[in-house]
Amino acid sequence: MDAQYAGALALFILAGVSDALDGLLARWLSQKTTLGQYLDPIADKLLLSTLFVVFTHVGLMPRYVTVLVFSRDLGILLIATLLFATGTLRDFRPSWFGKLNTLMQIIALLSVLCQKVFAWHHLAAMRDGLLEIIAVMAPLSAAQYAWIVFRRMNAQQPTVV
Repeated sequence: MDAQYAGALALFILAGVSDALDGLLARWLSQKTTLGQYLDPIADKLLLSTLFVVFTHVGLMPRYVTVLVFSRDLGILLIATLLFATGTLRDFRPSWFGKLNTLMQIIALLSVLCQKVFAWHHLAAMRDGLLEIIAVMAPLSAAQYAWIVFRRMNAQQPTVV
């Protein structure tokens, strides 16, 4: 076991727990802000993206998975920014499939860290399966976001008779 991976696992779990507690407290105390609604998912994506890049750099993550995840996130970010900047579409919430995709990414990253900390050979198979799932889900999730935006934009345009 490498102590650096154990520390990374502990920090990743601590970040997840603190993020969950922050969200629960904000809801419970009715302390939701517009800034918080934008910054929280950005912070979550920065954490996950950093781990994907670092794991790819040290050879724990296939490059194609990281490219697919980044391509999806960059595409969604560009579309959301353009729609917001033009005032075309202000409500751009995550879809259930997007949330599932993010959950799979978190579990996959956890499995990579756990596989380095605990010498369980079952984790390697689980990690590989999760990475394959992410490789399929990332482009499907991006396509779903594109479809949602396309459908909502067409619904907003008045019909000319």
